[in-house]
Amino acid sequence: MTADEIILALAMKPHPEGGWFAETFRDPSGGGRGASTLIYFLLKAGERSHWHRLHTAVEVWHYYAGDALKLMRSADGKTTETQMLGPDIARGERPQGIIPAGHWQAAETTGAFTLVGCTVAPGFTFEDFELAEPGWAPG
Repeated sequence: MTADEIILALAMKPHPEGGWFAETFRDPSGGGRGASTLIYFLLKAGERSHWHRLHTAVEVWHYYAGDALKLMRSADGKTTETQMLGPDIARGERPQGIIPAGHWQAAETTGAFTLVGCTVAPGFTFEDFELAEPGWAPG
């Protein structure tokens, strides 16, 4: 399938950080926020998940399909670590990546598109989400 076919099939919408998403699960336990949430997230070539952070929640990225994903994180806003999410474990790619609460993060596909899932615990809310100023990057 193409990226646009996947976006249509999964009823995805544009995400404020870039890319496309569809929330698929919100655990009702844990109050109004929920104990956890799960989304599909897709980046097409030329799109990126701009630098952002969740102040109080941990985010786990899960690789599903397409090209490898470059997942970047920064604990201090100065230094950056990069992990490749993808299917080629022998080449160092991994199917999961973890972003601790309060860490800055950004991502981009290495090809035509990447489809991932993101699990957030406690559940995602836009009140906990901070998008960096345009053009900002750790360093």
